[in-house]
Amino acid sequence: MFRLALRTLRLRKGGFIATFVAAFFGAVMISACGGLMETGIRADAPPQRLAAAPIVVSGPQEIQVYRDNPADDDKGKTKSATLPERSRVDATLADRLSATPGVSTVVGELNFPVVLPDASALGHAWDSAVLTPYALTAGHAPAAGEVVVDAALAGEKGLTPGSSFAFAAHGATADYRVAGIAEGPHATTQPAVFFAAADAERLAGHPGQVDDFGVFTDQDAATVAGRITGIGDAVVLTGDDRGHAEFPEAVSSGDNLVVLSAVTGGLSTMVAIFVVASTLLLSTQQRQRELALLRAIGTTPRQLRRMVLGEALVVGLLAAGAAAGLGPLLGRWLFDRLSGAGAVAEAVEFHLGWLPKVVAAGATLVAVLIAAFVAGRRAGRVRPTEALAESTVPRRWLTPVRLIVAMLSFGGGTALGIVTLAVMTGPVAASTAGPAVLLWAIGVAAISPGVTKLVAALLHLPMRALGGVVGRTALINTRAGALRVSGAVTPIMLAVGIATANIYLQTTQQAVSQQAFTEDLRADAVVAAPAGVTPELTRRIQRTPGVGGASEYVTSTVFVTEPFDDSQDQDGSAAIGVTGGAAAQTLSVKVTAGTLDALTGNTVALPDTVAADLHRNVGDRITLRLGDGSQADVRVVALVSQRTGFESLVFPAGLLAAHTTAGLSPQLLVRAAPGIDAAALTTNLKTATAGLPVSVGDRDSLVAAHAKGDQVGAWVNYLMVGMIIAYTVISVVNTLVMATARRRREFGVQRLGGFTRTQVLRMAGVEGGLVATIGVLLGTVVSAGAIVPFCLVASDSVLPSGPASIYLSVIGIAVVLALFASLVPAWAATRARPIDAAAVGE
Repeated sequence: MFRLALRTLRLRKGGFIATFVAAFFGAVMISACGGLMETGIRADAPPQRLAAAPIVVSGPQEIQVYRDNPADDDKGKTKSATLPERSRVDATLADRLSATPGVSTVVGELNFPVVLPDASALGHAWDSAVLTPYALTAGHAPAAGEVVVDAALAGEKGLTPGSSFAFAAHGATADYRVAGIAEGPHATTQPAVFFAAADAERLAGHPGQVDDFGVFTDQDAATVAGRITGIGDAVVLTGDDRGHAEFPEAVSSGDNLVVLSAVTGGLSTMVAIFVVASTLLLSTQQRQRELALLRAIGTTPRQLRRMVLGEALVVGLLAAGAAAGLGPLLGRWLFDRLSGAGAVAEAVEFHLGWLPKVVAAGATLVAVLIAAFVAGRRAGRVRPTEALAESTVPRRWLTPVRLIVAMLSFGGGTALGIVTLAVMTGPVAASTAGPAVLLWAIGVAAISPGVTKLVAALLHLPMRALGGVVGRTALINTRAGALRVSGAVTPIMLAVGIATANIYLQTTQQAVSQQAFTEDLRADAVVAAPAGVTPELTRRIQRTPGVGGASEYVTSTVFVTEPFDDSQDQDGSAAIGVTGGAAAQTLSVKVTAGTLDALTGNTVALPDTVAADLHRNVGDRITLRLGDGSQADVRVVALVSQRTGFESLVFPAGLLAAHTTAGLSPQLLVRAAPGIDAAALTTNLKTATAGLPVSVGDRDSLVAAHAKGDQVGAWVNYLMVGMIIAYTVISVVNTLVMATARRRREFGVQRLGGFTRTQVLRMAGVEGGLVATIGVLLGTVVSAGAIVPFCLVASDSVLPSGPASIYLSVIGIAVVLALFASLVPAWAATRARPIDAAAVGE
C-alpha cells in the first residue's frame, strides 16, 4: 500500500500541495521559534571590551532568595532571581585573585555613562584599556583632567589631541582635555572614553567597588578559573560567557526569549496541528469515493490506513526537509526585529542549531501522522456499501473522540475563566486568559461541523429573502457539506479568535497600565538628566520660579527576603524612589497610614496589599535585596493604596538610586506652584537649566515615555501573534482553494441543469461569505472566552479597551480572504465546457 500511495500522489496534486503547504509553513514557524529558544538558552554575548582577558570575575547577576523563617517547614526551598541592575565586586578582591597560582595580572574595570552633545559613551579608567586591548594611535595616556577617546568617537566629533571637550558624567559637567586617541582591534557596541584612574573612580560613583576584573594568565584558562572559583561571592567566567559580565542584560534577554519562544512556539505547534489536521482531513474526505471503491474491491481497513499514513508520511518528510532551510531565515528575521525594538540586548547572538530543526520536523511529522491516523481510521471503519453511499454526502460527524475533546476543552476554558476571575489580579490575569483562547478554539473546532449546520440553519430565512435561488443553493450546499465546509471554517475561526483575543488583551493591558501610571502622577513637568540628578541640580530646580515641588524619580526592582513573600515571583517587586519631602507634591498615591515625608535613610512605604501579605505595619522592619543584590534592612514609614496589579514599593530616591547601574536618579518630577500653568513652568525650567546636559518635558512627555516602555512589549506580542495569524491566513486560502477546486464536476452538473456560469460564481461567492460569517462568529466566541474574564479583572468592564476598528479590520480581512479563495478557484473550475467538466468526475 505504501508503493500505491507513492504512485497515486501524483494524481492528487491538489490535496498533496495543500497538505504540503500547511505542513511546510508549520515546520518553518516551529523551527524559527526553536531558534529563538536556543538563542535564549545560550544567551551568547561575546565579549568586546573584555575580549583580551581570558578570565573575567564579576558580581553575581543571579541570586537565591531564601525562606528565612526557621519555623517554616519549607525553609530549604529557594527562589532564583535575576538582578535588574549591575552587581559589582569589592576592589580589594584583586589582592586575593593576584595571589592565586597561575594568575599573572589582575585589572579592575569601571563602566559609567558619559554624556556628550548628541552622543553617549562609556567611561573607563585608562589602565583597563588592556582588557580590549586599546592602543594609542596619537597622543599620550591621560592625566588628571584629561581623557583618551576611541578613534570612532574622535572621528565623529572631530576630536584631536590637545582639543578640549565638555563631558557629563555622574551628574557633573566639566571640560576635559583630549590627551590621545586610541583604537581597539574590533568594534564595540558603545564608544569608549578613558579617564585617569582617580577621575574614573570619582565619576563611577561606587568607591571601593569595580564592575569586574579581567584576569590574565599564561596557563590554561579553565584550570586557573577553577582555582579562582569560590574566592568571595564573585562569578568566574571564561569563553563567550565573559560577555555576561560586560552585558549583564544579556542574561535577562535570554530569559525573556525563552519565555517568548516557549509561548509562541507552543501556540504555533497547536495552530499547526489544527491547520494540518483540517487540511488533511478535508483532503481525505474529498477522496471518500475512491476509498469506498477500494473497500468494495477487497481492500482491508488496515491497508487503507497504511496507504493514508504512507501518503501523509511522504508529504510530511518533504515539508520538513524543505522547511529546514527557511526556518533559520525566519528565525533570524524575527530575532533582528526583536533586537531592533530593544526587546533583546544588542550584544546577544542568534543561534539555530540542529536540535530546533529536528524538533520542528518531529512536531510536523507528529501532526501529519495524527491527522492521517484519524482520517485513515474513519475511512477504514466504514463498510464498503456504506462507504459508497456516504462518499456522495457525508453524514456522520459527531464521533466519541470529538465529543470528549470538546467537553474537556470547554471544561478547561471555563476553569481558566474562573481562575482568572477568582484568583488573578491586574495584568497578570493575561497569563491564564491567553491559554484559554486555545482551549476554546480546540473545543469549537471539535464540533465545528455541527455548529456549521446550526449557523447555516439560522441563516436560512435571511438567505431565502436576500439570496434568491443562488443563495438557497449555496445554503443547501453548506448544510449538506458541513464536514467539507468546517475544514475551511476552522482556520478562519483560529485567525479571528487568536487575532482578536491577543490584540485586545494587549490594548486593554496598555490602557490599564497607562491609567494606573497617570493616577499616581501629579507632576506637571519632568527634567531628564542622562548623566544623573545631583543635589545641586535638585536645588536649582526647586529654586526656579513657578516650581511648587520637585522630587527625584528612579525605578528599579527589589526582592523581599524577610518575611519571605511566597507570592513573589522571580521578577521581584517593582520599586520607585522619590524625594521624601516632595513626594506628596509629585505623586498622588493615597497614604492610608504614616507619611511619605518620613522617607529618608533606610525606609520604605509599602502598598497596603503587600503589607497585608507580609503582615507588616508602620514601624515594622523588613529585609530585602536591592536591584544590585545588596541587602538592606528598612523600616516601614507609610502604607499607600495603589491600583491592584500595579503596586510599587516606595523608597527614598537616594537609597534606591545608589543601587542602580547608573548610581543616580535619571530624572526629576516637577509640580507647578498654585496659579502657574504647565507651559509657563516648562519655559522657566528650560531657562533655569540652559547649558546643562538635561532636557525638559511636560506631563505629556512623561506619560508618553511610560507608554513607550509598554509599546515595546506590545510590539513584540503583535510581531509573534502576527506570524501565527499569517500562517492561519495561508491555511485559509490553502483550504478554500483546495475545497473549491475539487468541485469542478459539481459545477459542471449545475450548469447542465440550467445554471449560468455567473450564477455558479455567485453561488461560490455566497458560500465563501457563509464560511467567513461562520468562522467570524465562532472566532468571536473563542476570543470572548478569554477577553471577558480578563477585562472584568483588569478594568472592571466586560468590553476591552481599544478601537472597534481592530475587530472590524479582522472581520474585513477574513471576509476578503474567504471570497478571494472561493471565487478564484471557482472561476478556474468553470472555464471548461459544462459537459467536459461533468464527465471528469472527482
